[in-house]
Amino acid sequence: MFAIGYRTPSPITAPDALIELDLPKPTPGPRDLLVAVEAVSVNPVDVKRRAAAAPPPGEARVLGFDAAGTVEAVGAEVTLFRPGDQVFYAGAIDRPGSNATHQLVDERIVGPKPRSLGFAEAAALPLTAITAWELLFDRLGISRDGGEGQSLLIVNGAGGVGSILTQIARRLTRLTVIATASRPETADWCRAMGAHHVIDHRRPLDEGLAAIGLPAVSHIASLTATDRHWPAIERAIAPQGHVAIIDDPQSLDIVPFKRKSVSLHWELMFTRSLFGTPDMAEQHRLLAEVSRLVDAGTLRTTMTHHGGRIDAASLRALHTLVESGRSIGKAVLAGFG
Repeated sequence: MFAIGYRTPSPITAPDALIELDLPKPTPGPRDLLVAVEAVSVNPVDVKRRAAAAPPPGEARVLGFDAAGTVEAVGAEVTLFRPGDQVFYAGAIDRPGSNATHQLVDERIVGPKPRSLGFAEAAALPLTAITAWELLFDRLGISRDGGEGQSLLIVNGAGGVGSILTQIARRLTRLTVIATASRPETADWCRAMGAHHVIDHRRPLDEGLAAIGLPAVSHIASLTATDRHWPAIERAIAPQGHVAIIDDPQSLDIVPFKRKSVSLHWELMFTRSLFGTPDMAEQHRLLAEVSRLVDAGTLRTTMTHHGGRIDAASLRALHTLVESGRSIGKAVLAGFG
């Protein structure tokens, strides 16, 4: 099968940063789907692993997490899907990725593709939707249709996770949603996603909140540059508030949070599949609900850029775009050859 990967961690400017490969088509395990991949998206985790995570000696690593495609074959114990089903998913961090014509994925972390979306539009959603859903409902503890009188600050509202988190929080809860952005076009995007307010994250966050009449917020989702924003987050979080983090700060001093009895939460959407947790199938149910909400018109795709077909050159361009820190929503590729 055709695939794109790398043998040595490299900057995206290196000639062999991403290379085209010819690999054997894999065989499904008991709970696996063999998916014929139709479309993929690039996330920050792709560029981080390409730059720093070495594959085993003599092997190539195939990246790619977001995918949409068609089930080609199923394992002996599969019950949720059958060949011919159209699906979308974000894969697992410890298995070969979606930058290939075929991929194995455990059925428990796969959802039915929204019928109202094409493969490319659907591939923009899984990783960020899982992250946002788990962060809001599992980590921060907000309930569906809950949050009356409470507020959520989303740092980097125009990014992939921020775009869908803003939608979910606005459409499915009663929270006041404040997103951060730094350019007119990203601020406009945050409002289009449903943010009640947008503040500039080039300024201290607590100053931006004060300017809109919110001296403190009950919940904060820090999606990027957490270490840079940390002092302002300490000031902006309300007593007994909740802070959730998804990025990779070198270190965080949480001692000042004691005085306010603040709860700190990490969100990594790969945890359930990495550890095979008993509730691993929650991601299947989560994606099925996201699919239903998209088809109902409650949520929308966050695809903003279609970069062409799936090959090494196009993937290189999308890695470059994600690394620039100036992308809005999600960028996708679709089709091979």
